[in-house]
Amino acid sequence: MRLGLALPQFGPFADPTLVPAIAAEAEALGFESLWTGERVHAATTPSTPYPGGTMPEQFRSGLDPMLVLTLAASATTRPRLGTSTLNAPLHPPIHLARSLAGLDRLSGGRVIAGFGLGWSRDEYDAVAVPWRERGARLDETLDVLESLWAADPVQHDGRVWTISPGDFGPKPVQQHLPIYLGGRSPAAFRRIGRRADGWLGVALPAEALRGALASIADQARDAGRGPIATALRINAAVHAAATAKPGVGPVEQLVDYLHEVAELGIDDAFVDLQFTTSTPAELLDLAARIRNAFETTT
Repeated sequence: MRLGLALPQFGPFADPTLVPAIAAEAEALGFESLWTGERVHAATTPSTPYPGGTMPEQFRSGLDPMLVLTLAASATTRPRLGTSTLNAPLHPPIHLARSLAGLDRLSGGRVIAGFGLGWSRDEYDAVAVPWRERGARLDETLDVLESLWAADPVQHDGRVWTISPGDFGPKPVQQHLPIYLGGRSPAAFRRIGRRADGWLGVALPAEALRGALASIADQARDAGRGPIATALRINAAVHAAATAKPGVGPVEQLVDYLHEVAELGIDDAFVDLQFTTSTPAELLDLAARIRNAFETTT
């Protein structure tokens, strides 16, 4: 299983000058992928509840995910660069296609486009996108990307977007830029099985993860498709609180969990340390301890 790291982006890490150095150091430590998330708007009183409780205060200040990945692409040469997640229905798909293709060219073909629907109705209201249409818009976004990244001339005629015949370039470096999708509902698993290259998972107990992977595999098999990859986000702060064991350090517990999910066939897991640390030095020190502990026990 490959190990990755979430890039600095939220709260005290919402400083673009931090990104190149932390990305380069993560690469030097041996992290094999670097990831960003997305918050468009942090409502004072959210109209839809944050999954799992109260929205972290760090989300009230955040950098654009494509800016962060662009800075990381320029500072590194090897790690894959992914979004987990970019809330696709909040963006015109032709803009997504342009940004992701450019980032893929800048990085030499290292991009993973990770999309989701998000949880915040306030964000949909802020960009004038109907909340009830989010699933349908995600499906059509995937159609648009497929059309625009194919050979010219391109065009699309859908329910929401119409793109007249024309040229779209430059194309991504990757002949097939991988698309990963998030979600845990039956509808999400059906969409992943039919259309995605991978699933953007979150840290769950091993048995729950096993069930999710089996459901996605069933959906892919029913669609006549092969295996679906997985990139698992692990919020270190949440994980430490949920798995605390007397006498066992949080790093050791996290590494034990990484080995546990690796045995399930998870392809990539990445740790998010922005909610556990408050300075770049703390973040990099903890990242090094996790990377070294995982490497020495693998």
